[in-house]
Amino acid sequence: MSNLTPWLSQIQFFLSLGFLSLFLVIELGLAWALLFFKIKAHWTGQAGWTVAYRFWVRVFALAFILTLALSMPVLIQFGSLWPSLMDKIGEIAGPLLAGSILSTFIFKSCFLGAMLFGQRRLSDVVHTIVVFMVAIGVTLSALWLIVLHSWMQTPSGATMINGQYRVTDWLEVVFNPSFGWSAGLLAVTAALTTAFLMLGVTARQTFRRSLDDSERLVFKTGLGLAMVSIVLLGVVGVGMGKMVATYQPAKAAATAAYWKSGIQPNLVLFAWPDAQRSRNRAALEWHHAGGRWLGKDDQGQLQGLDQFAGMAPPVALTFWSFRLMILVGALMALLSWLTFFRLRKKHFDPSALSNRWRQALAVMTFSGWILCLSGLGYVLFGLYPYAVNGTVTLTEIASTTSPDVLFSGMLAYSVLYAFFLIGFLQLLKHIARYGVVPIARRRGRA
Repeated sequence: MSNLTPWLSQIQFFLSLGFLSLFLVIELGLAWALLFFKIKAHWTGQAGWTVAYRFWVRVFALAFILTLALSMPVLIQFGSLWPSLMDKIGEIAGPLLAGSILSTFIFKSCFLGAMLFGQRRLSDVVHTIVVFMVAIGVTLSALWLIVLHSWMQTPSGATMINGQYRVTDWLEVVFNPSFGWSAGLLAVTAALTTAFLMLGVTARQTFRRSLDDSERLVFKTGLGLAMVSIVLLGVVGVGMGKMVATYQPAKAAATAAYWKSGIQPNLVLFAWPDAQRSRNRAALEWHHAGGRWLGKDDQGQLQGLDQFAGMAPPVALTFWSFRLMILVGALMALLSWLTFFRLRKKHFDPSALSNRWRQALAVMTFSGWILCLSGLGYVLFGLYPYAVNGTVTLTEIASTTSPDVLFSGMLAYSVLYAFFLIGFLQLLKHIARYGVVPIARRRGRA
């Protein structure tokens, strides 16, 4: 097996999982946003909330279809790229993957059709309950995957016997040390992605025409969601950092670009990590402020990358993916809070903003996707060279497929994903431009 095979396999899997996550976060965020619209419409009686629901339910349906389609390559690659993985963790991964698939098909067959096509045939209360059940179903489907992914980061509740994991306590498997933080990170990322999608689409609409009441309500909702979520992202980020320092000290050292154990660590804000010379070039540092984010050995000494020779993650990739995530989060925080202060005395009408400010919101429409991909890259590549932290390496489970075949497959998948992405963007552009077309009562409506 070539030395490139594990790396190309990891990159191809990241490509597939990354594209899946782009639409999963929109699906998850919009599921709960649509429930909020329904509840507001029921309690306030404002028609604008109903119109907002009817507009964004179309985006949700499109995201759901793409999520379902893109989950197939991920499941296929889970077995084709890592053929020996299920032999080792099948007792844990099998039930969790089955739970995710079962949750998806149950909620789709029982509730999704009624949500999309039964609004005119159901009472408002019953339809709101249906929307709630869809949101629960989407969340459960994602949580099964989060349990598996977090367990691979911090395995617990299972013991390795003869090269295979055997479950000793399912509660420990599910509520492993990183589960809560991983679930929180997914929820906050979904909320931020949805919020900035709403803000960006609404800002783009202001360049074509005056906004109606529903679009102003959507903008206000997106702005409030963004402001709350960005604060929660900071809380989750701190908790995740502490967890990584405790259970994944190699990733923590790579994140901090901390090369030699025992040296008083500075907090490296920006640098160019040089793995060959074990040093940071052109570093911008905060003096003696990096120790709290690093792991410690049994003697209480801070663990540097020198303690993980040959088994440390790629430093530059881990270092920069984390900082890209922080940078995008900071831009989202700055833009959302400044927008709030600019509009708090103008009834949160985006038309009152300057052209440049609305253009900035439009540019940030898909900033949540960048946040999502950088976070996924940090989590996935920061685990390298392991598939299951500390026990199962990627080399021992990788397929024997040649690098040429893996590279060709990656190109083919990229073309397919580009087709899906362009289609989604074109349909979103069409919906945003022409709005919701009324549908006759006899045909139902979404």
